[in-house]
Amino acid sequence: MRLLKKLIVVSGIVCMMLSMSACKKNNIVIFDAENTPDKKPFIITDKTPFVIKGNWDLSKNLDFLIDVEEIGGRATVLKLRISEGDDAIERDSNSSIAGYRLAKGEKGEIIIEYPPLPAHPEIIDDMPVMRTNPMLRGDRSKIAKDYTKIKTILIERRNIANSKVAIKRVVALDTSKKKYPEYFSYTKEQFFPFVDKYGQFKFKDWKGKIKSDEDIKAMVAKEEKDLLANPQSPEQWSKYGGWKGGPKFEATGHFRVQKHNGKWWLIDPEGYLFWSHGVVRVTPSSAITPLDKREKYFEDLPSKDSPFALFYTTKDEILAPYYPVRGWTKTYDFSASNLYRKYGKLWREKFADSAHRRLKSWGLNTIANSSDSFIFLQKKTPYAERFEIHSRAISGSFGWWWPIADPWDPSFMKAINDNLDKRKEQLDDPFCIGYFVDNEHSWGKPDTIARRVLMSPADLCAKIELLKDLKAQYGDIATLNKSWKTSYKNWDDMLAKQEDPKNADKKVLATFSNKFIGKYFENIRKGIKARAPHMLYMGCRFAGHYPNELVVRQASKYCDIISYNIYADVLDELRLPTGVDKPIMIGEFHFGSLDRGLFHASLILTKNQKDRAQHYYDYVESALKHPNVIGTHWHQFSDQCTTGRFDGENFQVGFTDVADQPYEETIKKIREIGYKMYKTRMGK
Repeated sequence: MRLLKKLIVVSGIVCMMLSMSACKKNNIVIFDAENTPDKKPFIITDKTPFVIKGNWDLSKNLDFLIDVEEIGGRATVLKLRISEGDDAIERDSNSSIAGYRLAKGEKGEIIIEYPPLPAHPEIIDDMPVMRTNPMLRGDRSKIAKDYTKIKTILIERRNIANSKVAIKRVVALDTSKKKYPEYFSYTKEQFFPFVDKYGQFKFKDWKGKIKSDEDIKAMVAKEEKDLLANPQSPEQWSKYGGWKGGPKFEATGHFRVQKHNGKWWLIDPEGYLFWSHGVVRVTPSSAITPLDKREKYFEDLPSKDSPFALFYTTKDEILAPYYPVRGWTKTYDFSASNLYRKYGKLWREKFADSAHRRLKSWGLNTIANSSDSFIFLQKKTPYAERFEIHSRAISGSFGWWWPIADPWDPSFMKAINDNLDKRKEQLDDPFCIGYFVDNEHSWGKPDTIARRVLMSPADLCAKIELLKDLKAQYGDIATLNKSWKTSYKNWDDMLAKQEDPKNADKKVLATFSNKFIGKYFENIRKGIKARAPHMLYMGCRFAGHYPNELVVRQASKYCDIISYNIYADVLDELRLPTGVDKPIMIGEFHFGSLDRGLFHASLILTKNQKDRAQHYYDYVESALKHPNVIGTHWHQFSDQCTTGRFDGENFQVGFTDVADQPYEETIKKIREIGYKMYKTRMGK
């Protein structure tokens, strides 16, 4: 059982307040179950957060000791929010948030650490967009303006089914003598700029921090020595990274899937068993950051006549469109500029060569999606590609990336073909495993898609299709109105309205949603197989374990592989719906820490680099033992930028840092599991 100190994010109820009689020295006891009438701990579920009302001066008590037990059998995030308000706490209120990630069944005393209020809190307001910043360290919320007047403390857990947390005691610990970084006392003039020319935080030191160009150049010889000592996996690997030491099957010249001894596998073009051990976004441009109204963050941006001015223009292939969509017009690429320092004018070519050598040396055999085509089209390492359907979408569809496209609209198939036209070199490439199409759509509940279609304009093809089905179901508009408690004048009136009828029959809507989802997956499959019959269709990378079951069942009919992006400790809880048996690809997972300069660890925080490395090993090992999982793709090859990408993400999630320096602890564990992955998969 790990006890990890963590920072994260949050939100909103029940109350209790205890006297100060139980305080030890300057600690403040907020809650103690032993002092309640029934002496029972408070149980937090998704519907019952714990709100404690009172009046506290917490300016010198910013760390919280919580005696806790996870009793629902699910890992979760415990979140704690303090606020100056005494009503229900809103996410946009002046409150401060921190959290702790509880493992399944974890119990005991944990510490949730809060940052102090900086001497000049206006500095925080001058650092928008970043997912988090050096004053918050893992928290992307607003911060309470006055810790001396706290009226509400809320503790809840992330909304994960079946997770329950018992709270036995909460104590605000005395932090009056705790030493915080000096920059918490800086004025604006002292603090800005806070990023050095290498893209690193100026006001902190850590293992491996780059201090000079010579430090970067010295890495070349150091890593060459490491690669020569570890040239490739010690197991017999085929040309494509398949298992030469295992059984051989029919060689088709392309990747395919097959079940062998109760477990799903990929079969490589030569007929060898293949398990996809890969990494997303193998690109020299991982640390691009927006500059608009943020130039003051950086101490040494290059002039227009500098050789480094090139890095105002370098782009990440798949993420480049997201910058203008969000209003960003200027960027700088710190990762590529550091590669220029490392390799000189041939930085792109030398990075590409290094990437292929590294992957093989580290026990990896796949360049996963969102990677640089200049690298994967060298045809040295198998790769998985991704494209997105940017055609006419249903109104009101939601999601972090792009809205869900209407599969009946002619622009849908055109978008698929346009994407394939751009990838002609890949369509018969034996190194190409296949295609992910779209990413992390928010499918909602069984009736959600139909509701979004009803909110769309009258000329949307999917809406016309839906009304055709409703006419067949109800016959006339009066019958529908009676069932739905609506007042449409006629079918044309219903078609023209762009609204979500709250009392519509959920089963009827779910039936159409199912039809829509099936059409979506069916058309994508048709589009890919018509142009590239050997390429595997690998789904849309579901976000998390449990998307709408209708979606998974429809995906299973048309996808060769079902893909999930699952951020968790391990995959022990991953299950397909009853009766569905398909191979699964993990499209994304990662872990991070706060001990190497960045302000946000990742979606899953670990206590340090050693712990992060062990998490990697444990996750991949659990995937290798899962009968359906045929690969894991880590997100991502290199760290994100200190000051965030287009959406503010500034995660410590790389195998390498912003200067292309490998995290040795993580690489060691990647090799450990990667070198023996085929034997582990076979249960040997």
